[in-house]
Amino acid sequence: MARPVTPNLTEVELQILQVLWDSGPSTVREVHRALEEFKETNYATTVKMLRVMHEKSLVKRKEDAKPIIYRAAITRERAQKRGLSDLISRLYNGSAATLMMHALSDKKTSPEEIAEIREWLDQIKGESP
Repeated sequence: MARPVTPNLTEVELQILQVLWDSGPSTVREVHRALEEFKETNYATTVKMLRVMHEKSLVKRKEDAKPIIYRAAITRERAQKRGLSDLISRLYNGSAATLMMHALSDKKTSPEEIAEIREWLDQIKGESP
């Protein structure tokens, strides 16, 4: 039975997904080597994490291949949306506007970025009834 997928990914799950998004389908050994660049970990932990992530439907595996090949089951964009939804809900009391105001006030936003945001907001405004 598959584990329920929670909206927030653990740090290790995100690191493994980053490896799979960047490198494509990979063996446990390939994932493990890439993870070692982030932090010290042992091979058994990498195996266990990939098994848990498979149970949570975060990765898929090709079992008829030897060694088994893993690939991301969710896109980077989907993971970002899930993480952002969780962040907005927990930290900003459900207000995306408050998040945007904080994000834009905390760093220097270029005129190009502001123009892109305006264009995006105009598109959203045009789509709403």
